[in-house]
Amino acid sequence: MTDLYQRNNLFSVDGLVAVITGGGSGIGLMMTKALASNGAKKVYIVGRRKEKLEEAASFNPSVIIPVVGDVTSKDALKAVASRVESETGYINLLVCNSGTMGPVTGVNNREVSIAEYAKAAMNQSWDEVTSTLNLNVASVLFTAYAFLELLDKGNKHPAFSKTKSQILVTASIAGFQKQPNQSMAYKASKAATIHVAKNLSSELWPFDIRCNALAPGLFPSELASSLISDSKADPRDEGSFDKSYIPAQRTGDEEDMAGTILYIASRAGAYLNGNILVIDGGRLNVMHSTY
Repeated sequence: MTDLYQRNNLFSVDGLVAVITGGGSGIGLMMTKALASNGAKKVYIVGRRKEKLEEAASFNPSVIIPVVGDVTSKDALKAVASRVESETGYINLLVCNSGTMGPVTGVNNREVSIAEYAKAAMNQSWDEVTSTLNLNVASVLFTAYAFLELLDKGNKHPAFSKTKSQILVTASIAGFQKQPNQSMAYKASKAATIHVAKNLSSELWPFDIRCNALAPGLFPSELASSLISDSKADPRDEGSFDKSYIPAQRTGDEEDMAGTILYIASRAGAYLNGNILVIDGGRLNVMHSTY
């Protein structure tokens, strides 16, 4: 009975097969390295930039498999799923992590006239707004759909039988924010992404496939670079930010994300379904939000 409480059993991902979109950089790369360092059998990382994927795979090339693919294309998603099926036959975890920030008005709503604000807002590209929704929302749905049968096969495979197969969606605390002067398209897309994750959980439980979501705050990444560029020190070091901005006084780091993915992907997180896990150092506590 004491084995039930051993960390090596609770947080083990030995034998797990995962697919992570956007796994070559940022939060996706942190997840990739965490799984590859702790016994995962295979981690397929999917993205558009071959060089980034290959660089990420060099961390553990026997486990991390780079696959060039466009998650906004049904045909590309089908091709990636087909490759994974031919090489491995199943997956246990799908991480829908690809995303983009979206356009901003570039003006401060407290410092301009309504005419100036309206002009700046209308100058945003319609295509940039819709492409943000396309990547951050629609691609999550179709990535999930493309891998459903492989997730089902994962439930039937004995190599990783500690949990039911799972989809993990990378959302953002932006989905809860009511902060001005940030990308409206991004915030709306992440609110939608959160709702997509909740509804996939409701849709897929009859098939024993779970769905959960992460709502990260600031983590070092290309996506967040503009938000943390003012920090003069390493933004991951405590004291890099005022407590009124982030109560933890730092961004999240590799250990924060590694611990999170190991919890969610292992036996420790097996009872999660429909959960939105906020990991933000307390940021939502000090900003206007709907959380």
